[in-house]
Amino acid sequence: MFYSPLPMHIPDGFLSVIVSILLWIVSIGVIGYSLRRVNQDLNERQVPLMGVLAAAIFAGQMLNFSVTGGTSGHLMGAAIATILLGPWAGVLVLTCVVSIQALIFQDGGLLALGANIFNMGVVGVAVSYFTYTSMQKILGKSQWGIFASGFAAAWLSIFIASLCAALELAISGTSPANIAIPAMGGIHALIGIGEGLITVGALAFLYASRKDLLDKTSTKTVKGNLVWGVGLVIAFALAIISPLASSHPDGLEWVAEQKGFLDIAQGPLYNIIPDYVMPGISNEAVATIIAGIIGTLIVFGVALGVAFSRRRSTT
Repeated sequence: MFYSPLPMHIPDGFLSVIVSILLWIVSIGVIGYSLRRVNQDLNERQVPLMGVLAAAIFAGQMLNFSVTGGTSGHLMGAAIATILLGPWAGVLVLTCVVSIQALIFQDGGLLALGANIFNMGVVGVAVSYFTYTSMQKILGKSQWGIFASGFAAAWLSIFIASLCAALELAISGTSPANIAIPAMGGIHALIGIGEGLITVGALAFLYASRKDLLDKTSTKTVKGNLVWGVGLVIAFALAIISPLASSHPDGLEWVAEQKGFLDIAQGPLYNIIPDYVMPGISNEAVATIIAGIIGTLIVFGVALGVAFSRRRSTT
């Protein structure tokens, strides 16, 4: 049995207009500052990684995994992006992914896009950065220290981002804080375990094959063809198996259904490739795979373009 990936992000209607606009303003400010900082910090060896990571995170997010209680979770990717690229490039990578999901695949509302960027690309990255760097100072840069720090950063990034979303729902009047916060926190505490395990798996692969990528001080050249090739193969492989995604609702949708506010979600203003299913193709599995490949290429191109524009401005 094949399933198309479920919409994963906050839709329009869940948040008030005021909350949505305020989070847009905050997100735009952080994105602008991140562009300036990346302009200073991004080095030649990291340019291809921005595109590859964005593509892999996009494809990985299509693979919802089952969680206890008839729910599912999905990769957020803030931790792995931050660990490999630093916080400012991490913000831009998550912004590219979440924006393409909303604009092309109607996953998350356009008014709520600022909130989705804030929760995943700002809060998720900030929590990942401070958790990982703090634990590295305590545990050191041994193999065990890297994996433990990575797991903690990934788990906390999911958990804290979910609490922010719950608080936004409460402030918007959608669900009382004493209901939304425990519900979102409880289910995402479990989803965070999956995020942590995926992050540790990625770190283990890199530790065994390209340990230098985990060292920000390394000046070893990253062979572009190798990074692009292997990274894109992994991203495309994830897109190809995306029809195997869990059919269970994700954490936010499950909470909305359980707490009785799912029906206030507003539909998209337009449709391009809604719900990660390519229109005009009768076989849903094939339609999902094609949509995933197209999305992976778009995200890769956008993120790589941002990286190259930042690199060019330093020359």
